[in-house]
Amino acid sequence: MISLLKDLNPAQREAVVNTEGPFLILAGAGSGKTRVITYRIAYLIDACGVKPEQIVAITFTNKAADEMKSRVQRLLGKRNVNPWISTFHSLCVHILRSRIGELGLTYNRNFAIYDEQDQLRLVKECLRELNLDEKLFSPRSILSRISRLKNSLASLEELPSPADDYRSQVVEQVFQLYQRRLLELNALDFDDLILRAVELFNRSASAREHYQELYRYCLVDEFQDTNRPQYLLIRHLAGKRKNLCVVGDEDQSIYRWRGADLGNILDFQKDFPRATLIKLEQNYRSTQNILKAAGAVVKHNIHRIGKTLWTENLAGEKVLFYQSLDSIEEASFVLAQIVSLGSLYKTHQIALLYRTNAQSRLFEEVLARQGIPYIIVGGMRFYERKEVKDILAYLSFLINPRDEISLKRIINVPPRGIGEKTIGKLEERAAQEKLSLWEVIAKRREGLSLTTKGETALERFVKLIKDLRQKAAALSASSLIKLVMDASGYLTYLKGEGDERAADRIENLMELINSAREYEEATGEGSVTSFLSRTSLTSDEDSYQEGRGVVLMTLHCAKGLEFPVVFLVGLEEGLFPHIRSMGSEEELEEERRLCYVGMTRAAQLLFLSYAIRRSAYGGRPRTSEPSRFLTEIPPELLNILERGKVFNPQKEPSVQPTEAYSSESIKEFFARHNIPFPTSSGEGAPNGKRPYRLGEEVYHPKFGKGVIIDIEGEGEETKLTVSFLRVGRKKLIARYAQLKKVNDSF
Repeated sequence: MISLLKDLNPAQREAVVNTEGPFLILAGAGSGKTRVITYRIAYLIDACGVKPEQIVAITFTNKAADEMKSRVQRLLGKRNVNPWISTFHSLCVHILRSRIGELGLTYNRNFAIYDEQDQLRLVKECLRELNLDEKLFSPRSILSRISRLKNSLASLEELPSPADDYRSQVVEQVFQLYQRRLLELNALDFDDLILRAVELFNRSASAREHYQELYRYCLVDEFQDTNRPQYLLIRHLAGKRKNLCVVGDEDQSIYRWRGADLGNILDFQKDFPRATLIKLEQNYRSTQNILKAAGAVVKHNIHRIGKTLWTENLAGEKVLFYQSLDSIEEASFVLAQIVSLGSLYKTHQIALLYRTNAQSRLFEEVLARQGIPYIIVGGMRFYERKEVKDILAYLSFLINPRDEISLKRIINVPPRGIGEKTIGKLEERAAQEKLSLWEVIAKRREGLSLTTKGETALERFVKLIKDLRQKAAALSASSLIKLVMDASGYLTYLKGEGDERAADRIENLMELINSAREYEEATGEGSVTSFLSRTSLTSDEDSYQEGRGVVLMTLHCAKGLEFPVVFLVGLEEGLFPHIRSMGSEEELEEERRLCYVGMTRAAQLLFLSYAIRRSAYGGRPRTSEPSRFLTEIPPELLNILERGKVFNPQKEPSVQPTEAYSSESIKEFFARHNIPFPTSSGEGAPNGKRPYRLGEEVYHPKFGKGVIIDIEGEGEETKLTVSFLRVGRKKLIARYAQLKKVNDSF
């Protein structure tokens, strides 16, 4: 192990060998944090004599966890060394499968794990039960609100108190019914996996002490992305020993919208006063110029601990900036540049990053026309495809008879003559007699006036499920999948379709069998329950495989990845930073962190682009202002590309390091290149009043609060399109609108 420490720089070595007590490792982008975590685990085992099973390491994706396991085993030269390394959700599934009975509820260890599709189905059922119209109350929006509430709670007992506005009251009603239904169905959603584990530790001293004694050393990766329940889980695991090592980067905290609490990392030393802080600031990925530009942007944030990344890499090219006339020209420029770089880089070495999914369309079109292969990360995941979900629903219902969401999915799949009317009668009987839907289907159908066809179809379905359930206990997941596909008639049904789409769906089912078989070989675990847990917890990041073409993805999907060449497009006010972030310092700082993450994905070449005009929000093309993030990059680090030309690194000389910033301001620099500079407070407006700006929050005496999403014309002819919280979009003539800035007094 002493020889292995030679592979580490001084800061990394210090982070590895100091093993006792609380530790905060602030790991900048590309600074080797995964190396530090894996070496620390190996050091604990090899040099400190800690048993592998006494170590728990937690991260956010299965891919990251698997990589850590492989690295630890390579470092120790042993294949059978298995500390617990997993995602938060996998760890909680492991704990709850063993101890969920100690919650004192009606859950059992075969609980189902509901993904987003299952959750939406359940929310829709709750809305129907409450006689609420889906058109007025979007199920997806309500589910998002429920998730945000859960991520802010310390316990599911902390249900929200009654609110004043009707919409919030509806969310609370659905929330409480949704939770009751999950319990009845013996199901947990992703958020519940964490909350129920925290609840278990709160309620059961036996469970809490067992895992504190078992896991004597706790390591947490990507700590800046943890939410409140995850933080409480970590504190429970750390126990009295407090051998807790958290690794993260406050400048890469970009998931506030899904509950991540930046305060967890900012306040770590307050919560653990004896914690040691180590900063990993040497970057092994990017050129000096890319690091300087990214660092200059993120330093505008106030809420950060602070670090200065440096590298021994070459200065490299300046950050390349292109100003296009519109979004179509922007896509054409990116295409031309990718073609130009074709002799130096393979397609999979190039990434195209954007703020919103909708931006991918034009880039997909130009790449497809040119015949350049590409992949989109963050599209439909393998385990969410209909045919895969159908077979997995069979498996879930076979091991959990209370899982009515899966039952309703499979009852007429493939079509077997059980229509909506029949299902409606069955559900009505179940509600009347307070029985489960399966109990009614299997035993209590008399008096429902079903057709002979419907009754026969139900009898065959009951026989199918009973036969499969009888055989399921003795079969591995891969064997049961094959049996379900054959016995249910699903495979025969697809073959009968006979078209190309059906062939693709059959291939996906064959791949599902392969997936189960690979899982069994890798883990030695053939349990259907374990395999279902694995499929439920697979993320977008886990599905990414390099080597298949130019990578298109949103900035949120890009974290943790790196590419020799990165295009960061759409750097315009209202798009990036996004219009929803305007008026909130916290949201704007998160957008800036997102920009920093995007910039630091680049190793050698970083292209930034901005379109003078762009269609947005389904409206007509409008004039755009360059993003404020562009103005935060020192001018001597930017290389403005002429319109209609591409950059060729083979023909243009490399740029030497810039030791000191020039005296030219970014505003002067933009002016010299005919690039409009974002308007600033108080300039060019009569009486010191600001002109209206995209994304600005305003107040109307009749319509209430809103956000400006489009501006047409100038002076007295200015027309504003405002999205109001209560009444939606309104187009107003600015001089008659009686609008007030939200920050103004009124």
